[in-house]
Amino acid sequence: MRRIRESILVEGRYDVNKLKQIVDTQVIETSGFGIFKNQEKRALLRKIASVRGLIVLTDSDGAGFLIRNHLRGILPKDQVKHAYIPQVEGKEKRKEKASKQGLLGVEGMEPSVILCALERAGATFLDETAPVERGAGFTKAEFFALGLSGGVDSAAKREAVLKALDLPSGMTANAMLEAVNLMFTRDEFLKIVGDFT
Repeated sequence: MRRIRESILVEGRYDVNKLKQIVDTQVIETSGFGIFKNQEKRALLRKIASVRGLIVLTDSDGAGFLIRNHLRGILPKDQVKHAYIPQVEGKEKRKEKASKQGLLGVEGMEPSVILCALERAGATFLDETAPVERGAGFTKAEFFALGLSGGVDSAAKREAVLKALDLPSGMTANAMLEAVNLMFTRDEFLKIVGDFT
């Protein structure tokens, strides 16, 4: 079990249970869309983010993106990191049928996938050597020049690159830019994008 400084925010109690088997840190749930109206929980999250930092780890489906985008509007950007799990088709063992989009959520991911997502988000693992410094520093203009925004085929190219990066499909250019700048070095990202030019 790996110790992490930041608290981790997930959608539901099954996600909490999954994370508590993998990492040693405070894990909080949004109660799904309950976070939209719960002022006390929102205030608590702001406090936690200011004290120890917060990593948002939602499912890679439509509901997960709604929750993540809502949190972007209420939490300080400099105190929050975003971890993304890949979009994997399937259903969790405890469920009778798959989710609306047919994708596994956080609770259905292998521990190694979750740890990789946390590492790429820049989680601070305690009692370990310093992590690789992330922060590609790309600008919107560079994304445009790479053909990832504003062009005729930019949406298709963006989807192909998202898939190669194991990031959820359907991310806007701005959301992808933020994720890339948080999770990858410049060289890592340019090497992958180079395969699509």
